[in-house]
Amino acid sequence: MRTAIVLFTRDLRVHDNLALSTVAREAERVVPLFVFDERILGSTFAPANRVAFLLDALRDLDAGLAARGARLVLRAGDVVHETVALALDVGAEAVFIAEDASGYARQRRQRLERGCLCHGITLRVSPGVTVAPLTSIETSAGDHYSVFTPFYRAWSRATRRPVESPPRRLSMPSGVSRGMLPALGGLVVGSPSPVRPPGGETEGRRRLSAWLRSGVAGYVSGRDDLEADASSRLSAHLHFGCISPLEAVQRAEEVSGSAPFVRQLAWRDFFHQLLAARPDTAREDMRPRGNAWSRDGEALEAWKQGETGYPIVDAGMRQLRREGYMHNRARLITASFLVRTLRIDWRSGARHFFDWLVDGDVANNVGNWQWVAGTGANPRPRQTLNLLRQAHRFDPEGAYVRRYVPELTAIEGCAIHEPWKLRAIPNSYPPPIVDPT
Repeated sequence: MRTAIVLFTRDLRVHDNLALSTVAREAERVVPLFVFDERILGSTFAPANRVAFLLDALRDLDAGLAARGARLVLRAGDVVHETVALALDVGAEAVFIAEDASGYARQRRQRLERGCLCHGITLRVSPGVTVAPLTSIETSAGDHYSVFTPFYRAWSRATRRPVESPPRRLSMPSGVSRGMLPALGGLVVGSPSPVRPPGGETEGRRRLSAWLRSGVAGYVSGRDDLEADASSRLSAHLHFGCISPLEAVQRAEEVSGSAPFVRQLAWRDFFHQLLAARPDTAREDMRPRGNAWSRDGEALEAWKQGETGYPIVDAGMRQLRREGYMHNRARLITASFLVRTLRIDWRSGARHFFDWLVDGDVANNVGNWQWVAGTGANPRPRQTLNLLRQAHRFDPEGAYVRRYVPELTAIEGCAIHEPWKLRAIPNSYPPPIVDPT
């Protein structure tokens, strides 16, 4: 074919991007396109952390394309209208896009199919957001998996496609208006977290290489250590597709001791295939338990602000605001406190996490919240974390707490995890909002 568009969504990279490499092989001229979708970014409540990361990633993607002879074309508005209009303008015969899991992504794909069909344009959809294509791992009955362990066994046995090399050279049609990358202030209200991570494929690949070189082998022993923070910090780069999950798995499997890390990427695939099959679970209980949720707005606000009087909970919530990130063990602790101790609906917690997390991902965020709440894919739905035991086990010296709750700096050792003893500290830290005993 002479000309085709590759529409980037959550695959902001040139390495192992099947849609990009396929269009580079099959089309003489390629138009790389990103649309600032008004349905996602049109709200004044667009999350500043993710939008800032997105802008970093788009700058880096443009640089990666420029090194290969093309530039990223930017548009804003309705993604279908803008894509079809550009296709007609450049005479594109096809539009290439990566698959995605959410209900909105499914709707976008259907609308693109209709819009392209009206003008004789072919829509080509490629895997790439997950390690395994979204619908490729099925039960013997041909259904999706709703329990992780059997999914993981099938996922581990599945044949994987080869990792794609980046295109060597891309040729664009002449005269295409590129558009302008907007300023962050024009897209969001407020500012991103002061210590948010930088975005982009270059940074993501650097971080992945460093992790595989010196971090992944110790992941099994250190992943829950709150003070050590021995996690990969790759979740935001995976969410935006700045690194390929398939390439991450392939490279990790070449490193001894990487199996627990690879298993976490399988969890990511599990939640994505679950959402693709059950898009309603983004809002509704996957397995309703008849929970009667509390409507205590003051308690919810104290939790959001990191002012619950429980140091381990408050440290996690303050890390979230400061960095746009929270350690995975802290996510479990803070979520359990909200839904199990305060009895507040998991959806309230999921919305707050989604507002602040750079890696805020519908599939993973909702999947994990429903798991903690016992309404999702948790085989032990009544499981409750003992928060004080968690604190003593995973932050035994209180270093994580003191990092994010500076008013408790003077408290030594494990006493920092005993909220009832902290009541004696005047004008520095709130008493527990619920009885710790």
